[in-house]
Amino acid sequence: MNKKNIKENYLKKIRLIQKNNFHYYNKDKPIISDQEFDILKKDIISLENKYQFLKSDQSPTKTVGFKPSKNFQKIKHKVPMLSLGNAFNEEDLNIFEKKIINFLSLRNIDIIEYSVEPKIDGISASLIYDNGEFTKGLSRGDGTEGEDITQNLKTINDIPLKITAKNFPKKIDIRGEVFIENNDFKSINDKFANPRNAASGSLRQKNSIVTSKIPLKFIAYTYGHAEEMNIDSQSDFLKNLRTWGFKINPFNKKISGIKNLMQHHKNLEEKRKEIAFDIDGVVYKVNDFNLQKRLGFAANAPRWAIAHKFSANSSISEIINIEIQIGRTGALTPVAKIKPVNIGGVIVSNATLHNEDEIIRKDIRVGDTATVERAGDVIPHVISVDLKKRPKKSKKFIFPLICPSCGSNTVKDFNEITKKQDAVRRCISEGYDCEKIAIEKIKHFVSKEAFNIDGFGKKIVENFWSLKLIKLPQDIFNLNYDKIETLEGWGKLSATNLKYSIEQKKKISLDRFIYSLGIRHIGQENAKLVARHLKTAKIFFKLPDNKNIENLLNIDGIGSTQIQSIKKFFLNKTNLKVLIELEKNLKIENIALINNKGVLKNKSFLLTGKLNGISRAEAKSLIEQNSGKIISNVNKKLDYLIIGEKPTTKKVNTATELNIRVIDQKELMKMLDKTS
Repeated sequence: MNKKNIKENYLKKIRLIQKNNFHYYNKDKPIISDQEFDILKKDIISLENKYQFLKSDQSPTKTVGFKPSKNFQKIKHKVPMLSLGNAFNEEDLNIFEKKIINFLSLRNIDIIEYSVEPKIDGISASLIYDNGEFTKGLSRGDGTEGEDITQNLKTINDIPLKITAKNFPKKIDIRGEVFIENNDFKSINDKFANPRNAASGSLRQKNSIVTSKIPLKFIAYTYGHAEEMNIDSQSDFLKNLRTWGFKINPFNKKISGIKNLMQHHKNLEEKRKEIAFDIDGVVYKVNDFNLQKRLGFAANAPRWAIAHKFSANSSISEIINIEIQIGRTGALTPVAKIKPVNIGGVIVSNATLHNEDEIIRKDIRVGDTATVERAGDVIPHVISVDLKKRPKKSKKFIFPLICPSCGSNTVKDFNEITKKQDAVRRCISEGYDCEKIAIEKIKHFVSKEAFNIDGFGKKIVENFWSLKLIKLPQDIFNLNYDKIETLEGWGKLSATNLKYSIEQKKKISLDRFIYSLGIRHIGQENAKLVARHLKTAKIFFKLPDNKNIENLLNIDGIGSTQIQSIKKFFLNKTNLKVLIELEKNLKIENIALINNKGVLKNKSFLLTGKLNGISRAEAKSLIEQNSGKIISNVNKKLDYLIIGEKPTTKKVNTATELNIRVIDQKELMKMLDKTS
């Protein structure tokens, strides 16, 4: 079959998908069975994997159920809807609790009480109430802003539209999970792969009448923003939710001790098939709201909660091939192409092999029969191979020493901390000199955590790259829309929508901008630290000119590894060219401080020694919440050196020599109008 025939066959299947969607949603009369639809969808995905030139915005790989309307208004969450960190075993839970104990500077004998609830496999939603009236409903979206799905949420009977309880907060953002019970899912004769997909597709319909026909349920479990709420714990909050008219999870419990958490997790996993709705783990939250407030949030998740996933699903398959993928930092990742296999309701055809050392250790070869595991949302990976079933003429896999994309050498970096070579092999190309690295960097640039350009996904990046519409990030802001609207699958309207989405993102915060550049070792949290230190984009752009990159070492949390990565980034001529062009196209805003009017505004602090009843991490958090700045070295820019028990003598002596004020914990608390 030639290229033209392959494409015609592919587009025919896409049109059939569209036709079925129209009859199902617009006429409520499906024209093919669920099984036929699933086979059709699988065929399309298989073709896309086999032939890279096949692209369509109508592909089922780009849509969930029926394509949601682009007319959903985007609204910013007053408090971000963050995801949870994951735990998969007892060791993970011990690490989680130890971090809490260290952060709060608790004694090991202190018992932490957790509010424990099953993790429903549904869709998160935010319900905003004003004076007891349900006024707005949002999807999670990217965590920062969600879609306005108010009318669809109003069709769910579990969601009270008016609450008259006396103790109901004046303003509150109630959060919970929208889902479909398993029996209801069976009865609606739906074509979705599972109840979660059905809930997602139904909730994001343009027409709320369509949504109303789906038996959606809602269980509340937390809140975002709240005014005039006097509740001390998660367990008390859940009790109040019930009195306010919300449904809560019937399996909620208060539990202390890791061993007890593990036992409860085991019990629920054994019972999960008896529960009316799908659950994929258990969520543990520090029960005390005061402790939650003290713990606060890391970059993407609260420090006071974690999701303990159920045991991994696994299956047996054959390794057809081993391919090398190249990431934005040049990392070469081996991926096993396997015969498609169903693992936990998901068709899996790829499994990561992690790195060169992993392949050698497990002696993984093409043709092997392998056990493939999928734990929660983690990428499937090969656990082991069956040596008894290995083909006689199999050969060891030779990891490439030359980059498959650009032909540059690959190296393993030496880790100064471990004094060993890294397990990951990397292409030595920097910037955008390697095609695969460049494509991945641009994908990162437009990702949700960076510029978050609506409608500009990974497939679009690859397509536009192949058509030479983009080669560098700045090209995104200077696209040829006349050419785009002539492309297959596009048109004037879709090109106009894309242009609008891009124009909306020309304004970005400094921390997200720094993160978008894809500098190695500069993730979201480090990007925030750098942004807060530098304050303005102007200073960031002048880093190489002023030769003050080394000053970034003053930032608590930024070390020599991060500094070296930033230096490498600015030494690359292409990167500098990219920065110059982006500066012309964008309005980069200063990062918003937690509190820019705090009592410690314009003051810098350094901590040394052990504090009493409070960890250094919490003390730093308190200082930053009150507009203070944390630095990591004693220098002339330091205003206060805070000393605890057994401080570093050198730091104290240097501070004294420089006439820097040395204070203890009690004085700090006075400055914060708190008592120790």
